[in-house]
Order: sequence, then structure tokens, then C-alpha cells
Amino acid sequence: MRGERRKRLHFSKIYSFACGRASFKGDHSQIGGRGYSRVVFCNEPENFEVGIKNYADNSVTSTKYNIATFLPKSLFEQFRRVANFYFLVTGILAFTKLAPYTAVSAILPLIIIIAATMVKEGIEDWRRKKQDMEVNNRKVKVHKGHGTFEYTEWKNLKVGHIVKIMKDEFFPADLLLLSSSYEDSISYVETMNLDGETNLKLKQGLEVTSALHEDSEFSDFKATIKCEDPNANLYSFVGTLEFEEQQYPLSPQQLLLRDSKLRNTDYIFGAVIFTGHDTKVVQNSTNPPSKRSKVEKKMDRIIYFLFCILFLMAFVGSIFFGVATKDDLDDGVMKRWYLRPDDSTIFFDPKRAVAASVYHFLTALMLYGFFIPISLYVSVEIVKVLQSIFINQDIHMYYEEGDKPAHALTSNLNEELGQVDTILSDKTGTLTCNSMEFIKCSIAGVAYGRGVTEVERAMSRRIDSPLNIDIRESPDRSAPTIKGFNFADERIMNGNWVSEPYADVIQNFFRLLAICHTAIPDVDEEDTGNVTYEAESPDEAAFVIAAREIGFEFYKRTQTSLSMYELDPVSGEKVERTYKLLHVLEFNSSRKRMSVIVKDEEGRIMLLCKGADSVMFERLAKDGREFEEKTTEHVNEYADAGLRTLILAYRELDEELYNEFDSKFSQAKNSVTEDRETLIEEASDKIERNLILLGATAVEDKLQNGVPECIDKLAQAGIKIWVLTGDKMETAINVGFACSLLRQGMKQLIIQLETPEILALEKAGDKSAIAKASKENIRQQISEAIQQLAASRGTSQRAFALIIDGKSLAYALHDSIKDMFLELAIKCASVICCRSSPKQKALVTRLVKSGTGKTTLAIGDGANDVGMLQEADIGVGISGVEGMQAVMSSDIAIAQFRYLERLLLVHGHWCYRRISSMICYFFYKNITFGFTLFLYEVYASFSGQPAYNDWFLSLYNVFFSSLPVIALGVFDQDVSARYCQKFPLLYQEGVQNVLFSWRRILGWMLNGFISAIIIFFFCTKAMEIQAFDEEGRTAGRDILGATMYTCVVWVVNLQMALYISYFTLIQHIFIWGSIAIWYLFLLAYGSLPPSLSTNAYKVFTETLAPSPSFWIVTLFVVVSTLIPYFSYSALQMRFFPLFHEMVQWIRYEGKANDPEFCAMMRQGSLRPTTVGSTARLAAKDDDNFTRENGTNHR
Repeated sequence: MRGERRKRLHFSKIYSFACGRASFKGDHSQIGGRGYSRVVFCNEPENFEVGIKNYADNSVTSTKYNIATFLPKSLFEQFRRVANFYFLVTGILAFTKLAPYTAVSAILPLIIIIAATMVKEGIEDWRRKKQDMEVNNRKVKVHKGHGTFEYTEWKNLKVGHIVKIMKDEFFPADLLLLSSSYEDSISYVETMNLDGETNLKLKQGLEVTSALHEDSEFSDFKATIKCEDPNANLYSFVGTLEFEEQQYPLSPQQLLLRDSKLRNTDYIFGAVIFTGHDTKVVQNSTNPPSKRSKVEKKMDRIIYFLFCILFLMAFVGSIFFGVATKDDLDDGVMKRWYLRPDDSTIFFDPKRAVAASVYHFLTALMLYGFFIPISLYVSVEIVKVLQSIFINQDIHMYYEEGDKPAHALTSNLNEELGQVDTILSDKTGTLTCNSMEFIKCSIAGVAYGRGVTEVERAMSRRIDSPLNIDIRESPDRSAPTIKGFNFADERIMNGNWVSEPYADVIQNFFRLLAICHTAIPDVDEEDTGNVTYEAESPDEAAFVIAAREIGFEFYKRTQTSLSMYELDPVSGEKVERTYKLLHVLEFNSSRKRMSVIVKDEEGRIMLLCKGADSVMFERLAKDGREFEEKTTEHVNEYADAGLRTLILAYRELDEELYNEFDSKFSQAKNSVTEDRETLIEEASDKIERNLILLGATAVEDKLQNGVPECIDKLAQAGIKIWVLTGDKMETAINVGFACSLLRQGMKQLIIQLETPEILALEKAGDKSAIAKASKENIRQQISEAIQQLAASRGTSQRAFALIIDGKSLAYALHDSIKDMFLELAIKCASVICCRSSPKQKALVTRLVKSGTGKTTLAIGDGANDVGMLQEADIGVGISGVEGMQAVMSSDIAIAQFRYLERLLLVHGHWCYRRISSMICYFFYKNITFGFTLFLYEVYASFSGQPAYNDWFLSLYNVFFSSLPVIALGVFDQDVSARYCQKFPLLYQEGVQNVLFSWRRILGWMLNGFISAIIIFFFCTKAMEIQAFDEEGRTAGRDILGATMYTCVVWVVNLQMALYISYFTLIQHIFIWGSIAIWYLFLLAYGSLPPSLSTNAYKVFTETLAPSPSFWIVTLFVVVSTLIPYFSYSALQMRFFPLFHEMVQWIRYEGKANDPEFCAMMRQGSLRPTTVGSTARLAAKDDDNFTRENGTNHR
């Protein structure tokens, strides 16, 4: 038993970072007031007062529909589309005498299309419903009375229930932590589902309930909780617990949020506070911003354009019809005698010609409706879903090491991937691995660590100096055997540090690394005794591992202490030391530092602090700056080498000073007023002064594999790349060099607020004067940079890079300056924004998106990138080590930055071309079909009669022409994936919207009009005079209509065959199958009784098939109709080829492997503003050529 208890205490190894108990001092009176009215009766879920409150149940739903709302809501969604609404109106009108066709034939295609879309919606919603059912039906142990806990489903939980959660189970609701398997009520919680962070959080119950360890102890447990109402703030909680007639304040430390997971804790007991849709995680769930691609928006405009043509044709036709009808009866003479104008209905009555023309207008609107492709939207949706499946299953974007494939979370933006103009990228975890390695350090002004970083290697390649040549020729570092530690220096390693001149400073340095953190140790007691660490960030883990490797092994943490093994400099033996943990002053982005206050075994109280150089140097004491100059020099060198640096310092506190701080800090921590955080910051700021400098750490965040090569290809594709990072300017610049975003000879335009005037104002402390002067200073710097760019344009083709820090960016994004800033930025080859906050990243993305009007793609991996991902046209999340929040907020998830090359250059290009071609073809085939109806109307003096049988009209879009276009959208490739990546400039077809420009769309429409004219006139002229068959019969409307329809089906399908670049078996089946289906349908439909088949009765078997002229006319008309397109395509490819056609010629002529020819082709993608390694080499060659010419000239 003692052993078990000892193990329990051993695993409870982290101090409560709340660092203080909440108290009622201050403004706790808000409990019970507005916004703080929730009352929970623990262990009394059926309490009468709870019933009156009517709290939400614990079932959650994420579905759009239910059984009652599915039909009305989904129908409303469908008929919001103008095309569907139009077909609904014409379908209703089909039941009137105005209709030129039967009502059933008009309504059935609409029903099929709407039903198909609704089925798709229903399937998607059913999947969501199944997920909800799976969650709601999970089991949890709940107290049923008399100290017994039984399993029940999550959805049955009520406010006030006492639940028991076991290790690795999810919390079913928002719970108040009462007790845990640890005596001090500690529990470890993983919040990855909430905030995407993988590190464990610590929670601690109140001391008064911490003794409740057995199930039976809850038989008589009663308590009342009064707390805040449901809200979305994950990090705040205000409440009180009334237990045994005493009140105890509650804080976020006691709150366990729904969908978090219990880790490293055997069990916990908790009281249900918020259920279902009242829980904080559900309150936080908002619908992601709705994104539609530019192609889809343009498709809507084309539909409106076609509506205009339709209305114009109907209007013109109605005028002609009205005039003709008025003249039908002239002094008793009937011109169109077959319409019986002397005894006619209102539709053909010469005396009511105006009314007749109005009715004809409505009839024409129905008849010409075939201009609008009814199946376009559903076909595009089907194609996009299938394209997404291909993206998800692409083996070339599968990251085997992490078992992570690409995942398209939405299929709406597939074609947008082929039109990206600007990429806005995070650095850490996106371009780099976010896998930190401790590689160098500066202690007491001495630099330690002999490793060479990737950035230093890149620098050595661009600067020829003896030092760099040494670096370049030094052997590669072997892969580190210890994750997070790649430090090598014989002066420090293996205990040799004790012989160094400043051994005491080195000891304090690594002791600080071993103590000043929030990592949780885990000792493998059974096997090796090795210690591993669960840390909040990769660099924090690297520091603790570095301290361990040098000889300061942190191995145990309890509620109030840290224990480690230290190397004793005197004896040379490892000794155990325990430090009492008094306070933790946590790190955040505004403080930029973290401190711990500990008491050592000699009773000394020490404040140990680590933080960014921008805040640490100003906090040093006068007598603590001995190594400042050298340390600053080393920090700058480390930044130049692309390393992340932190400054380490400490101070010793006397009892009086500590007690004063402890009183103020505890008071600030325990207050529940709005300025609580300010009070905490003031107390912390006061104590974190007069520090003594120890040195600086340097960790390397290595570039991901393939990043420089990927950036090179994207740059050759003409895509601009911006880097938005929170790192220091020097680090960002050097990472820019390493991944070829920057190069030697590129002029750097650096915008920052480090001028003497601004620094003087900052010392004076006048905030309004600082803001005004800073804004004007930034405006001036941007203006000068624009002038510099303009001046260089006439004289040289030098590339420029814009580098701006977060402080300056805040002013550059001001409404009066942002347009100037954007003008400057888009003229530069590279843009790097340093020290950027998450909000600034989102604002920059919005500026680029709205300012350029072009497609933007944001890519990031952390929670701080979410705003940027949602603001961009396309958000790509990297499923890296910073959790899944970026992925959950993105449109597409990939595992590595390098996969962006294939995602854009291959899938993006293909999807853009397929969707664009598919939409153009849809309009072509519908205009070809619809315009033949109009021409027949003209031929028949606008009598409102269709050229074709009703069911021919209805099934054209559904069966005889829709499948080949879907195959085009899914399978067609203008060039293979290898050629897409070999010739990146091909991507510019999408950026410049070459394949979906109005010129190309109108070209396809014109092709449709020409095809319709040729089909109509050739068919009518071929049949109107001579006998149709050997029996001497002439062609009537039934024969002419069936022949024209046959020609249309052949033409639109063979047009598809001519256009396709990459035939698959499926495309052959769909194209030839659609033609075959027409003949089978004509045969089957014509064999039905005349009451059903009307004028198609046996028209094929008795009239068309036996007649040679039918087959001759079909062949002649089809070939003649395709000649214009074929001629145009041949001439264009020969004299004015598009880039993909040039690549097709290269492949056809076998020059794909000719290095000289390929180099010449690639040269077109290199401009002076292009970045990447290829552009860097080209620029270097140009410089050498210029120098040689200059030498020869001299």
C-alpha cells in the first residue's frame, strides 16, 4: 500500500501554475447577477429549481436538417439558385396551355436534378448525424445514488450529475473537478480537440473536495455551485462552491472542458456544470467562412448573361410573331391559313395580336430554356467531389513518416488551386520542422557549440570567403542520436565545464534550464530509468534535454518542488537536489519571458528568468551586465545563422522583498476584477528587474525537406511568396536565404522604427507623439522605397526584397498607408514580415486579397495561423507538431510544405483546366441544342412549336450529353504530372485565367451558334425538296426533328472527343455510349403506343433506319459542323499555341529530354523578380556575364 501511495505522489509531479487560491477579496459580488446566474445542485440533477431553469440537455447536433425540416430547407437551398428557380417556374407553366411541351417532360428532368442534389445533401447530413449519434451514445460512469456508479450514455447527463472519468476517456460535458487519483486532486488534461495543442494541461480540484476518492463517499455528497452563464471563453471561469456551509471560490483550474481527454491520471470525479450546447467547446464552434471560387462566381454571371440572351430572343421573336399574327387576316385573306386566324384562340387571334405576342413571349421563355444547362450545378458538384477524392488518394502527397495523407476538407475550391497568385506562409513549422535542436549557447561571454546550421551552409554557398569555404567543406553533421540535442563542444561535454574559467556561471546557466520551465518528466522505472519530458513547446523540451545531457537531470516534479541530479563540481559525483517551487510567472506573447521563483536547500530564494533579448537586456542590473556586450554579439551571430535565441538571467531575492511580492502577486491572482491580468503583470514586472546576465541559448529549427526546391518551382510558376513570421528579423532573413527566397545581389528594403528620433520619443514616453511620428516615419520610408523601385526600373533589372517588422507593420496597415504599402510589396520579388502577430497575419492576407483582386493562399500549422487561413481564398493547414487547429480551420490539409508544389502545379492546374473546360463545354452543347429550336421557330414563323419531341427535349441534358462532360471534368489531362512539374510556367494559364476568360467563353458560345446554324440549315435544305425515301415520302416535322437531333447528339459528343487530350476507357465508354443510348432510346421509345410516343412512333424503325439519305445526311452534317472547330484548333496550335500546347508539341516531337530545348523553355519563367535557386543561379550567371563584358570592354 505504501508503495502504491508513493507511486501516486510520484506521478503527481507538476505545481499548479495558477499559483494561488482564489479568494473573495475584490469584486466577487457579481456572482448571482446578470451573466453569472447559473446554479448547480451537485448530486441533485432532478432538483425542482434546476427544472425551472430548463438547462440544455447533453446531446449535441451538428446537422443542418432533421426529419421535419429536410424537405422544406433543402428545397429552399436548391431554389435559391436562379437557374433552378427558372426551371421551377417553367415547370409550373408547363401545366398551362402556354406550354410547347407536356408538363411531365418538363418537370421530370428538374425532379431528377433536384433529387440528385438533395440525396447528396442528405448523405452528407446523415454522416454528420452518425457522428453526432456516436458522440451522444458514448458511455460514462454516473452516480446513481447510494455510492454506486453505473454507465450511461452522454446524452442522458444532466446538470448536477456526479461522473467518474477514467484514464484516456473524454469529458462528456464541462465538469467541476472534485478529486482525482492523486491525493492533491491533480489531473492532466489533453486539450487538442479544443485548441490544437498537444501538450498536457494541469488541472487541480479544491482542497476541500480532494479527499473524495471512493465511490461510496459520494452517497451523501451535497454541494451548490453558483457560476457564470454559458459563454465561449475557454480560458476564464468565475464561480463559487458552497460545501458544508462554507463558500470556496472557483477558477479555470477546476474546470474540465468537454472533448478534452484525461491523461496520466487513473480517474477523476467531477460535477456536471454545462451540458450540450451550453458547453464552452460547442459555444466556440462557428461555421467556417463560406468560400466560393472565382470560376464558380463567374459561372453565375454567365448564367445571367445567357438569361439575357434568352429574354432577348424571346422578346424579338414575340415582336415578329405579333406582327405576323396581326397581318394574318387581311380583308378576309388568310396568310397562315393552317392556323385558322378567322376562328382562332387568343394565342393566334389577329384581332388580339398584342395579347398573342405576350403569350408567345411566355411560351418562348419556356421553349428557349434549353439554353440554360439544367444539370450544370449538380455535374460540377459531382466532379469536384471526385477530384477531391483523387487529391486525398495521391500517393505522392502521402507523408509516410507521420502516416498523413493529403486531405481536401472542402471540394468547393479545387479549381482555385490552379489560380493562386500569392502564397502567404508562416515560417516556424511550415517552412521549418518546428523540431528544435539545442545547438549553441553563449555563457559568460564565451560561445560554445561547434555545430553548423543549414542556414550557415546556405550562407557559405553564397559568400566565397575562407571561413565559409571551411564550413562548406566540413563534413555533414551526423543525425543527432538524442532528439532535441545536437550540441557538440568538448569544453562543456562530459563534465569538462567544471574546468572552465566561469564554471559557476555555467552551473547556474544549466541549472536555470533545468528549473525554469513547465515540462512534466516521465521516468521509465521498469526498464531503463530514462527520463522523457512532456513540454509545452519543442524548444522548451530541447532546453530540459540539453540540461540533462550536460549533467543537470530534472526527473521529478511535485505540487511544490522540483528535483534533479546535478554534477557536483567539487566531488565530480551526481548529487540529488530539491528546489521548493514558490511561483511560476508564465510566458505569453506580450511578456516574451518566463520566470520561476524557487528556494534552494540552503534557503536562498532565486528568481530564474528566460526571455527574448528585446525585453531581457533592459531588465539587467547595473552590476549584472558584465557579459552583455559579448552576449549581444553572439546573439546577433546566432540570429544570422538562423537560430532562435533566448537570454538567461537570474537574481537572488531577500525574504522581505519576496514576501512583499508574494502578497501582491497572490492578491492579484485571487482577484476576480477585469484588471486582474494587469495587476498580475504589474507585480511580475516589478520583481523581474535587476537581473544578472548568464548568457544565451540558440536552438535550430531546421528547414523541412524539399522546401527550397518547392519554393523554386512555385517561383518559376510565377507565384509570389510572402513569409509572415513571429521571429526576429535577422532569423527570418537568413531562413529566407536558406530557402532561396532571398539571394545575393537582391536589394533589401528594410522598414523598421529604429531611427534616433523615434527612440528619443520612446524614452520621453509620450504615446500620442510616438504614434504620430512613427506613422509619418513609416509613410516616408515606404514612399522612398517606391521611388527607389521606380528609379531602378529604367536603369537595371535588379530584384528587390521588402522586409518589415511587426511594429512598423502595425502602422503600414493603417487605412491611410496600406495602399502605398501594398503597391510597394507587390513590386518586390520577396516580402518578409517579421515579429507579426496572428491578427497582423490575417490583416496582411486580407489586404493582399482585396487589394490585388487575385487568388491568395495562406499556409500555416499553428493556432496563430487560423485567422490567416480563414481570411485567404484558400487555407492550407500543415498537420505538424503544433496540434490540429490550423488543419481544422483549413480548406486542405497536407503534411509537409513540399507537397504544395504537387497540390498547385499538378492538381491545381488539372482541376482549373477541367472545371473551366467543362463549364465552357456545357454552354456550348446547350447553345448548339437551344439555338436549333430558335432557328426552327424562325422557320415556322414563330409559331411556338418545338422542333423535337417532348422527351427528346427533356432527356438531352440528362442522358445524351452529360456523362462525357463529367468524364472530362474528372479524368482529362492536357499534360502529365511530370510535365506540369517540369514546366512550371504552365501554371500561369490559371493565374491569368486564360482558359476561362470571357474571350474563351464567348468563343465556345460562338462555336455553339455556328454548330446550330450548320446543323439546322444543312438538315432542312437536304430534306425539304426531294423525297426522303424510296416510297417518295417527304420529310415532316417528326423526321426533320429526329434527324437534326441525331446530328446534335453526334456533334456535341464528337466535339468532346476532339477536345479531350487524354483518353481513358471511361471516356470512350461515355462518349460512344451516349450516342448508342440515343439510338436505343429512339428505338425503344418509338415502339411504345402512339399515345405515349406521339410523333416519334416507329420513326426510327420505319422511316429513318431504312433510308440511306438519313445516314448520309447525318455523316455529312456532322463532319461539316466539326470542320470550323477543327480548322481553328489546328491553326491556333500551329501559329498561336498556348503554353500547354507548346508542351504537347515538345512531347510529340520527342524533345522532352533535350536539355538545351528544356532550358530555353524554362528561361521564359525566369524574370528579374523571380526567386528560388534556379533564379539565383541565373542571376549569378548574368552578373558573371556582365563582369566579363565589362572587363573585355576595359
